[in-house]
Amino acid sequence: MKVEIQDTVQIHYKLELENGTTFESTYDREPMEFKVGNNEIISSVDRAVLDMKQGDTKRITVPYENGFGPYRKDLVVEIDREEYPYPEPEIGQMLKLASPAENGSQQIARVIDFSESTVTLDSNHPLAGRLSQNSL
Repeated sequence: MKVEIQDTVQIHYKLELENGTTFESTYDREPMEFKVGNNEIISSVDRAVLDMKQGDTKRITVPYENGFGPYRKDLVVEIDREEYPYPEPEIGQMLKLASPAENGSQQIARVIDFSESTVTLDSNHPLAGRLSQNSL
């Protein structure tokens, strides 16, 4: 039976960067489940599973426009070190930030740089602005 819109499916996937490095994979854990056509997953994968059957495999290229969006410089902010909520910043450290414009919702940011007086935070998805390959 082929996958159609509104079907609930389970897939294993491996997401790779342009250089072949694996960014994320479900092959060592439970498969991901989603309802096709419900915007629960990036659109390229949502479309790719249509017409697949159980046991089929597929490899797709996902441009950033259909994946995690463009890299936005406005999502990179520099704050005073004294505003940083932890004793010592570390490159790659993740933290939740309150978003004043969106009724108290939170966004995730990672530390990309710091000095004695400032910490630079990036709220872009790690794959924003990047091409990726998905094996389904």
